[in-house]
Amino acid sequence: MNENKLKYGLITLPNDNLRTKSKKVGIVTDEILEVVESMKKVLFKWESDREHEVGVALASIQINVPYKIVIIRKDIDDKDNHDFQVFINPSITKYEGDIVEDFEGCLSIKDIYGKVPRFSKVRIKATGLDGSPIRQTAKGFLARVFQHEIDHTEGKLFIDHIKDKEEAFFELMSDGKLKKLDYEADVEKNNILW
Repeated sequence: MNENKLKYGLITLPNDNLRTKSKKVGIVTDEILEVVESMKKVLFKWESDREHEVGVALASIQINVPYKIVIIRKDIDDKDNHDFQVFINPSITKYEGDIVEDFEGCLSIKDIYGKVPRFSKVRIKATGLDGSPIRQTAKGFLARVFQHEIDHTEGKLFIDHIKDKEEAFFELMSDGKLKKLDYEADVEKNNILW
C-alpha cells in the first residue's frame, strides 16, 4: 500500500462514528491484517509532526473501522520503536488497585487532554493475530492505556469519565506544556468535545 495514499484515515470528534460499538472479529482475514497495518501507518502519520506526543495505542474505530482491534506500542516510552502488540477482541476481566486520576489524550480528540480517573491495575484477555490467547495483567500507565483503548471498542471516550469538567481539561501548547482550559469559555462555548 502506498504510504502517501492511505485507504483509512484518522477520525476525530465530532465524528459520531467514534461512539459506535465495535464488532467482534471472528477470524483473522487479509482484511483484518490490512486494517492492522493501516492502524500503524495512521498512528505514525499522526505523530510525525508532533514533537511532544507519542502515539502509544490505537483502536480500529479511530480509523473508522468498527472492529474490536487494538494495537499498543511495545515500548511506550520510545517513539522510534515501531513494534506493536495486536489485541483482537480485547476485554477487561478484572479491575484492581486504586482509582488514580491522571492526564490522558487521544488521537481522535485534537490537542485536548483531560484528567481521567482509572483503575491502577487491570487484567485483560484477548486473542493475538496468530489466534493465540492473550492473558495479561497491566499496571500503572499501561493499565490506563488498556482501559482507554478498550473503551473505544465500546464507543466511549476518555471525556465520558470526567466528572469535574471545570478542573479537568487542558490544551497541549507548542512547547509541550499543558495549559488549563476554562471549561465554559474554551470548551463548552466552542463545542470542542461534543
